Amino acid sequence: MSRRHELLAPGLRSLISRFCIIFAAALSICPPVARTDTPVTVGGSFTLTAPDGTTVTDETYRGKWLLVFFGYTSCPDICPTTLSSIASAIDELGPDAAKLQPLFITVDPERDTPEVMGSFTAAFDPRIVGLTGSPRQIAAVSEAYGAYGVARQGEAGGDDYLMDHGTHIYIMNPQGQFVEGLDSDTPSSGIAATLGELMR
Repeated sequence: MSRRHELLAPGLRSLISRFCIIFAAALSICPPVARTDTPVTVGGSFTLTAPDGTTVTDETYRGKWLLVFFGYTSCPDICPTTLSSIASAIDELGPDAAKLQPLFITVDPERDTPEVMGSFTAAFDPRIVGLTGSPRQIAAVSEAYGAYGVARQGEAGGDDYLMDHGTHIYIMNPQGQFVEGLDSDTPSSGIAATLGELMR
């Protein structure tokens, strides 16, 4: 090693030592910002309108397990298929179905009036309640559940549009707390099995 390197080495070692001490102290004072203990919440209070025109809130269904799905009555595929699966799951639950309240919440309040929602859900199972509301109410409940609905205009314009929307099924316990989410393509047997296990 050259004389010059021998002279620089002690100074370099001292500098590295001081840097390590300062860095360790900084970490103890400022923990990593990415770490958080704040839970992610799904669901919450809402005020909507039932098919008979009455106002309902999340408190209306307290004490029941909720199966919540967002969609719209003009949906060409996902919504009818999912509601059919939910209707079959209700039947498969047998007596446990009395503990459950399935809710179908529209993301298209402009077209989905209470009457339209009632007729649509009744075609699958009268135990499924279709809920609508003002655009502001729908936006609020969608935000609470992390759901969304975005209009995609058709070629004809006007009322000729489809809605891009989320496809999750939310399971809420009788206290109104989120328990589990299912994909919309979950078969009725899978929905019933999950609910049955949770209800035990």
